[in-house]
Amino acid sequence: MGEADAHSDIEAYLYIQDDHLADFDGPGFLAQLAPLKLSYTNMYGSLAVVFDDLMRGEFHLTPAGPGIDEVPTWQRMLRLPRPDDAVLLDRTGRLTQAARQLATFQPPEPVTTAQQLTNELTNWTLMLAHVLARGEITRAHALLHTVIAPQQLQLCRLLRNSTAHWLTPSRALEQDLPDTDRHRYASTTATAAARTCAQRHATVGAGPSTCRANATNKSAIA
Repeated sequence: MGEADAHSDIEAYLYIQDDHLADFDGPGFLAQLAPLKLSYTNMYGSLAVVFDDLMRGEFHLTPAGPGIDEVPTWQRMLRLPRPDDAVLLDRTGRLTQAARQLATFQPPEPVTTAQQLTNELTNWTLMLAHVLARGEITRAHALLHTVIAPQQLQLCRLLRNSTAHWLTPSRALEQDLPDTDRHRYASTTATAAARTCAQRHATVGAGPSTCRANATNKSAIA
């Protein structure tokens, strides 16, 4: 909320009565908004669509009972500065009440979070070193970008006290972090060449100060 631009997609949670979820026609419901060019269940179990104007959408079809109860647990992942605007329809009032608890962002607890990230980076960077030593450059490249880089960014954000984009730590990186951190992080985006990847991997491991939709409109219906 509040950061969408012309390049953003739509992400929404549809909270459905528990006993109607299995029979709910998600694509049929969304087609009432605009014609669909693509509709399928993606790798994360969400309903992904492309509307006729090429606007992307990702919709989480969620049982209202446990789903709404889960919303307040997102406090350390995201913030809704205008929670009443984020809720498009609420027939019971439960969702609005839950969303209002996200109005104030709660940053991650620094000590335990830093320890967890350090442990994760130690483990996965060691795996990366072995994969590189085996000569699997493409696999190493994928591991670096999909597993190690997001954790590096989270650790860097923690060090810089810039955790507002914690869920997607690459979001607005250019505005959130100093140039020195961004340039050092950019050195990890190696080409899939053995020598270059190995050299930049060595840079990544130089110290703890080395630094997760793309903005989305997050809305919900209950």
